[in-house]
Amino acid sequence: MLFSFEQFATINRWLSGFWRLIWLNILWTAMTLGGGVIFGLGPASYALAASLDRWLRLGETPPTTAAFWRHARAEGRRSMVMGWLLLAVAAVIGVNLLSLTDWYLRFANLAALAVLVLIGAHVFFVLSAMDVPGLRRPLITALLLGLGSLHRVVLGATAVGLAYVVMYHFAIALLPLLGAVLPALVVALSLRPVLTGLAVTDSPRAPRMAPV
Repeated sequence: MLFSFEQFATINRWLSGFWRLIWLNILWTAMTLGGGVIFGLGPASYALAASLDRWLRLGETPPTTAAFWRHARAEGRRSMVMGWLLLAVAAVIGVNLLSLTDWYLRFANLAALAVLVLIGAHVFFVLSAMDVPGLRRPLITALLLGLGSLHRVVLGATAVGLAYVVMYHFAIALLPLLGAVLPALVVALSLRPVLTGLAVTDSPRAPRMAPV
């Protein structure tokens, strides 16, 4: 059975998107490790969030590598500080979980860890897609967005977990190629309708939060 031109175009579009995800994952890993995690995690996560948001919400498909490095430089200092904050809080929670024995204190730290994961998953999308100044306001906005789309977050986390299991059993080589980008992709898809409703785009590269 011969494929039509439209079917070939669809297949090519899916394959191009799949390769873009793999390359974004490689770029994120390279920048994170190249910065010793401490200096690389924030800019790399910001660049990944900005790339996915521009692609999935605004339809921008520039050369992936050039766009990734450009995004990383755009908010390099603030995204780095945000990465430091998230890592510091994660370190404190990790130490508490390893040292505390009282069940209620451990439960409180587990709850704090869940909140941190929710904020960390959304905050770089907030930085890249909204005109939210400072550090405190993006954190609060990320938490509110995460709570507001919690059902989509839970469904997305379940889908990512199942994808990890399938890759581990049938295509383990894909885990290091897609391991970081899949959760970011789920968050980007979850936030796309929300950000589209909240953002007033003056230009494709300068989205601003709509006035309340």
